[in-house]
Amino acid sequence: MAKMTVYHGGYMPVERPEIRIGRNTKDFGNGFYCTVIKEQAQRWAKRYDNKIVSIYDVRLNTNLHIKEFKEMTDEWLDFIIDCRSGKKHSYDIVIGAMANDQIYNYVSDYMDGGITREQFWILAKFKYPTHQINFCTKEALKCLEYRGCEEVL
Repeated sequence: MAKMTVYHGGYMPVERPEIRIGRNTKDFGNGFYCTVIKEQAQRWAKRYDNKIVSIYDVRLNTNLHIKEFKEMTDEWLDFIIDCRSGKKHSYDIVIGAMANDQIYNYVSDYMDGGITREQFWILAKFKYPTHQINFCTKEALKCLEYRGCEEVL
């Protein structure tokens, strides 16, 4: 598989990524999140006082269990709802669009029964593209090779 560059926005350089176990608020479950969109990683970093984007080369291991959502579909929405509800999955890597803060509000409204699935899709049109790749297992983290970092101004 071809090599690609991914970015992780945070408050410090992350030379050795690790799986982060947290609350059930992540689109694709626990893991280490990156993106191929540098500007998106910069937006992630801007949430902190120290704004750092770590840069990695990635060559995906095709022997891993990889789920890729090529577009926002009902399957993508259901997967995010499951993950944000605490349901576990068996994938090593999950790739797809991100439910940003505005989209997540619509997800919450849908989960709470405030809007229908059809209303969700009408509201869910992105203003700009998003992308995330979640490295969910230690084996998946081996695909990442740290290349350096940049400070976001």
